Amino acid sequence: MDGELSGASEVWWVSSQGFIPMFRTQMEEVSILRGSNCRAKGAAPGLKVAVLGASGGIGQPLSLLMKMNPLVSVLHLYDVVNTPGVTADISHMNTGAVVRGFLGQPQLENALTGMDLVIIPAGIPRKPGMTRDDLFNINAGIVRTLCEGIAKCCPNAIVNVISNPVNSTVPIAAEVFKKAGTYNPKRLLGVTTLDVVRANTFVGEVLGLDPRDVNVPVVGGHAGVTILPLLSQVNPPCSFTPEEISYLTSRIQNGGTEVVEAKAGAGSATLSMAYAAAKFADACLRGLHGDAGIVECSYVDSQVTELPFFASKVLLGRSGIEEILPLGPLNEFERAGLEKAKKELSESIQKGVSFVNK
Repeated sequence: MDGELSGASEVWWVSSQGFIPMFRTQMEEVSILRGSNCRAKGAAPGLKVAVLGASGGIGQPLSLLMKMNPLVSVLHLYDVVNTPGVTADISHMNTGAVVRGFLGQPQLENALTGMDLVIIPAGIPRKPGMTRDDLFNINAGIVRTLCEGIAKCCPNAIVNVISNPVNSTVPIAAEVFKKAGTYNPKRLLGVTTLDVVRANTFVGEVLGLDPRDVNVPVVGGHAGVTILPLLSQVNPPCSFTPEEISYLTSRIQNGGTEVVEAKAGAGSATLSMAYAAAKFADACLRGLHGDAGIVECSYVDSQVTELPFFASKVLLGRSGIEEILPLGPLNEFERAGLEKAKKELSESIQKGVSFVNK
């Protein structure tokens, strides 16, 4: 299948005839620019990032935010539909990253080759009345296929998994990489940053603080009761009434449902998710770049509990995860929440493992 590649000032269409530079829209080709007249420069030094599912509700704003990141030199946008238009649109932004678009399964390997970071928002979104497990059968297959491509084309890339249910899709990715002999637990990270972003926002509202100055560790997983905000460890240090703890915990755990219901069938939490994913991807890129002291919460292969996967604070660096940090002291409310979270997490993890090994 032909696919479209967008450079800094031109769009590249990949065809059976090779790379043909041309300006075109989704509907029609406007004019052809001869290669000898093309003055587009190559990307500035930096890191290569692929977004898989770039045309979706999360993928489009996430791709825009990654195009704005100064650490990104090459941005590959992949999806099974609509990538020519998304690529053309984002490629017009006058930032340093060169954008290339890839359309359909035959272009997946080209999209992945040489990538340093792969972000996966691909899959169907939640709709009213749906749980994250309702998404499982469709999104599990999508994640498996994409991870098979990663194992083949960029086995050393850091992989950020957004596709829900994250509690199951990260174990799916791990099993695919194990089968391919490429699994590195330090380079596979489930994106739970939206839970932290929500926690910081909601706690900031209750305390009357700028949410940018608030840091709430959120551990466990990325669905319902598996989302466990550690309100006893909020920075800056503060105290809450029992009513505030109950309200905040419930709202953080059900933040996704709040957005799904508010959109009334028109989508799920796409914009805030794209922001959170870009924030986490930037942390991973800064780690790869050699910046020190970068700590984020993420759902990873872990020994923090008896479960094989668990979300907690991780120190990021050149190898991906440099260190998984301990949970720290929990109060009685949090210890009870942890037990609830572990029960549901265990089932979700096994569901993902069984999907690949059935």
